[in-house]
Amino acid sequence: MNDEYDTRLADLEARVHALESARPAETPTADVGESIGQIGYQGTVDLGGEIQWTIRYDAGATLDLSPTAVSNVLAALGHPTRLEIVRTLLRGPAGAAELQTAVGLSSPGQLYHHLRALGGARIVEQESRNHYRIAAAKVVPLLVITLAAADVGEHPL
Repeated sequence: MNDEYDTRLADLEARVHALESARPAETPTADVGESIGQIGYQGTVDLGGEIQWTIRYDAGATLDLSPTAVSNVLAALGHPTRLEIVRTLLRGPAGAAELQTAVGLSSPGQLYHHLRALGGARIVEQESRNHYRIAAAKVVPLLVITLAAADVGEHPL
């Protein structure tokens, strides 16, 4: 059990390092020396183990994020069945049969089609044969994306 947590912690530390390394050296400005603001999110979630996440970026830098990377994630989450798969996995890892039943799919082929799209966008990971999960480092960001989409669509909690 300790090895699993060590692996998860190492994965999270690597992801944070990658995010921090990707930040621009200079803060984008509206005028010389004037920042346009910050954007960020944070959360603490206990879904079988406590996950904490805090991230902040210069607001202008978010406008320079790769459109391809962002649209891949949004497209994968943009299908109702895929969103249900993600919601199910946010509650904890699940097997293929369990996911198929939870989201009401009639064939495993349909499930694997959706899992491929979610895996390609790096949202869902295959934990073992026919067993899937959301990486701990992605739990809070996925919850934030869901909430932000509800806010944009004017359907807040």
